[in-house]
Amino acid sequence: MLTRFINVSSGNVSHAERLVSTLGGVLAIFAIFSISNFYLGDTNIPLIVPSMGASAVLLFAAPHSALAQPWNVLGGHVISALTGITCYLLVPHEIIAASLAVGIAIGAMYYLRCIHPPGGATALAAVIGGEPVHSLGYAIALTPVLLNVLVILVIAVAFNFLFSWR
Repeated sequence: MLTRFINVSSGNVSHAERLVSTLGGVLAIFAIFSISNFYLGDTNIPLIVPSMGASAVLLFAAPHSALAQPWNVLGGHVISALTGITCYLLVPHEIIAASLAVGIAIGAMYYLRCIHPPGGATALAAVIGGEPVHSLGYAIALTPVLLNVLVILVIAVAFNFLFSWR
């Protein structure tokens, strides 16, 4: 009764699909951790990688979703990183800068037709990321963000190509 009330569906996803999604997510996040560690060091990975984890869920568990298409993933993260760094540089109050970064990133993604919800986390990380993130300035949009996005997209496209139903 409770499962019906909160709309838990039994789903029609095969075990093969679930395993493919799982393995794809593992491979993509491992690659992204490696890249982020190289550019940010161990201590600041938690600020950049979570948004990529959310992207991995979309790319591997819902590959046909509009939110998981390449332009949405690429544009959503890069535009959000640029927006976040700009807000950090121009707005001295961190909470206001973070709020503006996420809101402006949403608006920019709408206008550029690249809505990707994990981009909001990327914008936020650019503001609250601390010195290692801030010291990168606008370069954060290239490394690690763009590099991570390209890696996750290449893995997702190649991985999903191996399975005809994806």
